[in-house]
Amino acid sequence: MSLPSPELRALLDATLAHYEQRAEAFWQATRDHDVRQNRAALLAALGPGGPWTILDLGCGPGRDLKAFSELGHRAIGVEAVGRFVAMAAAHSACEVWQQDFLALDLPDEGFDGIFANASLFHVPRQSLPLVLGQLRTALRDHGVLFCSNPRGANEEGYRDGRYGVMYDWPTWAALVRAAGFTEITHYYRPPGVSPEAARWIASVWRRTAGPA
Repeated sequence: MSLPSPELRALLDATLAHYEQRAEAFWQATRDHDVRQNRAALLAALGPGGPWTILDLGCGPGRDLKAFSELGHRAIGVEAVGRFVAMAAAHSACEVWQQDFLALDLPDEGFDGIFANASLFHVPRQSLPLVLGQLRTALRDHGVLFCSNPRGANEEGYRDGRYGVMYDWPTWAALVRAAGFTEITHYYRPPGVSPEAARWIASVWRRTAGPA
């Protein structure tokens, strides 16, 4: 699928409006989700040392921002939904920037790690290479990108009022590699289920040195 910019903008705006209207309900439904495995995967790939500067991409109401901050890291959020921006800043006491995937403005080599937990699947597939390239530029040399996406068969469209792409692993891996990343590991979630039954795929990537 290839859409002109105004139509891509409309897809994203509809998804943001969905979250804006349901911000409090979303927070109540997700605030206690246990994603310690995902945060630990990012930190393990960063290795010893730190504290690290971590960008929480699509930080929502700030659950993981607060968790990273409480571990001693400098956590910064990026979020497009206005109500989430306010909620995240209040909950985490971290800096939160209001930006969306089609208008990212991130500092070059500003972050050691990027945590994209259940967020990048909202990027229309034709825009994903550009967004991944921007994330790569925002990482320092050998920085780490964590991603978690709902699993599918590469179907793209609206589901429950939100636009998304449900990737299979080979397609997702090829897209991230093409953007200049090397895989560290990937795994299926939730824990304790077979890969065939898992609903989510988590993956950890290192920014390759030099041009993509």
